[in-house]
Amino acid sequence: MTRPDFWDSREKSQPIVDEVSRLKNTLDPFQKVVSQSEDLATLAELAAEEGDQSPLYEEAESAFVELEAALDRLELVSFLSGKMDGKNAIITIRAGAGGTESCDWCGMLERMYLHWFDRRGFGFLVNDMQLGEEAGIKVMTMTVTGEFAYGYLKSEKGVHRLVRISPFDANKRRHTSFCSVDVLPQVDDDIDIVINEKDLRVDTYHSSGAGGQHINKTSSAVRLTHLPTGIVVASQSERSQHQNREIAMNLLRARLYQIEEDKRTAAIQQADAEKGDNAWGNQIRSYVLQPYQLVKDLRTGHETSNVSAVLDGDLDPFINAYLRMGAPTKNAFRDNAE
Repeated sequence: MTRPDFWDSREKSQPIVDEVSRLKNTLDPFQKVVSQSEDLATLAELAAEEGDQSPLYEEAESAFVELEAALDRLELVSFLSGKMDGKNAIITIRAGAGGTESCDWCGMLERMYLHWFDRRGFGFLVNDMQLGEEAGIKVMTMTVTGEFAYGYLKSEKGVHRLVRISPFDANKRRHTSFCSVDVLPQVDDDIDIVINEKDLRVDTYHSSGAGGQHINKTSSAVRLTHLPTGIVVASQSERSQHQNREIAMNLLRARLYQIEEDKRTAAIQQADAEKGDNAWGNQIRSYVLQPYQLVKDLRTGHETSNVSAVLDGDLDPFINAYLRMGAPTKNAFRDNAE
């Protein structure tokens, strides 16, 4: 396959310090589980020696529950073995057709993800945002930083559907709204993406939104258009035009990298029905607020009636179900052992 001129096939070996950090983050939880299992075995032996009435039985039972939870977490991490899973993530939420309804739904999804970031201890930076005319958000892009940020968030890529009684409808009718969520890995020095300046159109404009005297005083926001592909990215999160241009270039590199990866895997995705559900433009999850309450993932079948908890960021059960659905027959630890 011929690669476009923005793609440089030279791959750089990952810096040693990053590799050591990655291995440490994998091995430390494993070693902790080994230690917990040894402690539990010793505790069980002592409890057996003292008899059925020993208070150590209750302590051993509690230790077993903790060990089971630790093993579950360890297993989930082992599923995050993809080349890009350990990267930071770039997430874009875009309102679908429906005007104010969809913009409001887009704002609700933003709030849901921000709460989930907080639960995970992930950092985030809003790179660009366009507000709705009456309420909510038309489109926003964020860079999310944290361990396995892309590995977890890739489960959210697709169309999210909301059914509710509209707060904007005087007749209190039920409305259906759609928003698309796109997730990309943040491309770093692993692969060079060469972008020619002649292929870029650079526009500067005044930043929008709250931010004090600086906002709307200088043309610090930057919008880049990649002419060969038509990709448009923007950043207005920083005070200086130089910083916003650098962020926008990183966003563009991620988009170009994804284009090439999509070409590589197109044949596989067409043959794999499960992966087809994950493609852009396909509905992956429904959030029903009326006439009943239910959130259901259409890929994994996982569902809950506690809609409020999900919209407050309780996404782990859905993300975990997605990771387990796509788990390989041999996890990373078994592969390493072999």
